[in-house]
Amino acid sequence: MWTRIKKLLGWTPAVDYVDLLQKGAVIIDVRTASEFQQGHIKQAINMPLNGLNLSISKIKKDTIIITCCASGMRSAAAKNTLKSIGFTTVYNGGGWSSLQNKISH
Repeated sequence: MWTRIKKLLGWTPAVDYVDLLQKGAVIIDVRTASEFQQGHIKQAINMPLNGLNLSISKIKKDTIIITCCASGMRSAAAKNTLKSIGFTTVYNGGGWSSLQNKISH
């Protein structure tokens, strides 16, 4: 059951996010601007989920993308949205603070 739930949420197991960043991945934080201002990953780009379809046009569809938010729910929705509009390599990084811990070690 957990496997199915994780799949629905777009959860990606055992990803080496540091390696992805070294390969040129872009972190997209889909929280609101006010949430982003309260704290975020240094290299993250803020593209709130409700305007993602418009703001994402600045990024090439073959770019490696890591989505993040507060808990992983909006980043899962963002991953699904990006995949549906043609982005080929998208990872759900989950909550931004957890992702930050993974990339700072």
